[in-house]
Amino acid sequence: MRWAAFSCVLVPVVLVGYGTSLAGAAGAALGLAAVTGVCRLLLRQSERGAVRLSEGPGGAPGEGRRGRHGRTGAGAHRGGRHAGGSTPGD
Repeated sequence: MRWAAFSCVLVPVVLVGYGTSLAGAAGAALGLAAVTGVCRLLLRQSERGAVRLSEGPGGAPGEGRRGRHGRTGAGAHRGGRHAGGSTPGD
């Protein structure tokens, strides 16, 4: 977030340096600050959601719900070729 604050200060300075009015530069600074604030809120909200998902219903990390086709164990795979098994003989 330090880069965002730096940009909110740097952009208006550069705009004024290139001949933009102070009002225009101030408007750009306010716009950048508003976008930065909204992005920060959305980022915090998504981080909280990710923490909730990783905790799962029991509250312990790693014990969250599995996906739609979640399985456990080595024999959980489906399809493909199987070693040995029932091959037709002569």
